[in-house]
Amino acid sequence: MGGGGSGDGEDNEGIRRRGCSCSKDDFLPEESFQSWGNYARALKETPFRLKDRILTRSHDSTELHEMKARSQHEMKKTLNWWDLIWFGIGAVIGAGIFVLTGLEAKDHAGPAVVLSYVVSGVSAMLSVFCYTEFAVEIPVAGGSFAYLRVELGDFMAFIAAGNILLEYVIGGAAVARAWTSYFATLCNKQPEDFRIIAHSLPDAYGHLDPIAVVVTSVICILAILSTKGSSRFNYIASIIHVIVILFIIIAGFSKADTKNYANFAPNGARGIFQASAVLFFAYVGFDAVSTMAEETKNPARDIPIGLVGSMLITTVAYCLLAMALCLMQPYSEINVDAPFSVAFEAAGWKWAKYLVAAGALKGMTTVLLVGAVGQARYLTHIARTHMMPPWLAHVNGKTGTPVNATIVMLTATAIIAFFTKLDVLSNLLSISTLFIFMLVAIALLVRRYYVSGVTTMLNRIKLIICLTLILSSSIGTAAYWGLSGEDDWIGYCVTVPIWLLSTVSLWFFVPHARDPKLWGVPLVPWLPSLSIAINVFLLGSIDKASFERFGIWTGLLLLYYFFFGLHASYDTAKASKENDNNDVVGWKKMEEGVVSSVSTKPNPNPNLA
Repeated sequence: MGGGGSGDGEDNEGIRRRGCSCSKDDFLPEESFQSWGNYARALKETPFRLKDRILTRSHDSTELHEMKARSQHEMKKTLNWWDLIWFGIGAVIGAGIFVLTGLEAKDHAGPAVVLSYVVSGVSAMLSVFCYTEFAVEIPVAGGSFAYLRVELGDFMAFIAAGNILLEYVIGGAAVARAWTSYFATLCNKQPEDFRIIAHSLPDAYGHLDPIAVVVTSVICILAILSTKGSSRFNYIASIIHVIVILFIIIAGFSKADTKNYANFAPNGARGIFQASAVLFFAYVGFDAVSTMAEETKNPARDIPIGLVGSMLITTVAYCLLAMALCLMQPYSEINVDAPFSVAFEAAGWKWAKYLVAAGALKGMTTVLLVGAVGQARYLTHIARTHMMPPWLAHVNGKTGTPVNATIVMLTATAIIAFFTKLDVLSNLLSISTLFIFMLVAIALLVRRYYVSGVTTMLNRIKLIICLTLILSSSIGTAAYWGLSGEDDWIGYCVTVPIWLLSTVSLWFFVPHARDPKLWGVPLVPWLPSLSIAINVFLLGSIDKASFERFGIWTGLLLLYYFFFGLHASYDTAKASKENDNNDVVGWKKMEEGVVSSVSTKPNPNPNLA
């Protein structure tokens, strides 16, 4: 099936041109959309095409070579491990710690919010390990989208892709609104003073924030100009940010009153985990670093140091900041909009609130910048597969940056930041993030234990059973936690042993099918399995309204996929010979795409990556 009406001999070149042309075919160039008759035939084939896309898995080499070629221009390799550590710190330490710490300490955890950060930090670190192995072996801009396409197939990758984009847009919007709050503090105003109240809109969407739109627009320009330039700006801003954080910790402990820790966990373990699920928001951003693998000079060395190093620094900083806040001020008196600034003012250091506000603004600016860089690269790689319009895959030849994707993502971020309050954003963001991290952990187990043509049918069945039990027992634990009372524990005596036995069975009865070439997650399957369990458990602590919004978003994604994304990616895969019928037949054809898109000859050994 040829895309965009091009001849057989031009299939591959047609795909390469599409990403950067300026014609009417920029958005829907595939054969299915060339006429209403073609579209009707495509819709009739939806069940067959859906089966193909569910069962088709990409290859490492397809993501590394063919997908990159669709952007015409290469991204410039300018980053090293030092850049990545500072990108990681810049990406993560922002609105989460400076805004949500106060909110969750006051509403749920009390001074035990420090334990909430420990739980979230452990979960994030496990996810960092999973991301790192993939980023080293598949160093492309697509991040988790590319990893899931290789291991779980096109359909699951698309569902994850939609949530990745939602995560970035909502995360950016939340940080932009928090930026306004701290800017107001710096100007000696109340956080709401710079917002316009629209009484005709619902309260959650009626506090309009024009400053957030302006900040997002400036970040967009910076992200478009240069990745290395963005790195330098981030580096300088992050150094200032770290100095302010050290000041808050040292000054905060000097003003400590241990009486404020008397009621350490007012809402018990449930309050700690409820806060932990929301505070996971504070760790969001490190996955943006994995999208920069394509621009990293030495991915095998730089990515593990950059990701793991930045996450360790971040977790320690968060715990110390949370302790300092709750020692300075009783948790019931914490200000939820600008907690650190107001805490210093209450302690008699009014001048310090301006320093804290300035540091928070620096931190949020770098979070927005790194998020802008990361989200554009995700969208670029998704557009390379034509699940999204290929116009978004264009990489500018002069700047080496994905200009179209950057503008589209930050426009969406600005619109949501203009209308939506922070509490609505943070819960929805945590759901999307935890869901994606869970999928990446599953994908890592699949990568280690399943290789087509190597893994026997019996071992494949054992792998499926073990993964199903790990996932279902984790869901059971989370559901029991969400529905049971404080003192109920009988359900855990069923779900936890099932998780433990299924992980032991995977470790003991299923042989590894693949070892990492360069850098691997230690203690497989234990660390990925624990990552799945913790991520699912934290999902069980999020409120019902957020799950309803998540369900609506996923429904909209599926509608788009069935009417557009499925047919565009199917046509593109066929045009590039990813799944040529001459290459492999039956289950194997469905299971793996073909590595080479250049040769039209049958591949004698389709199972080799």
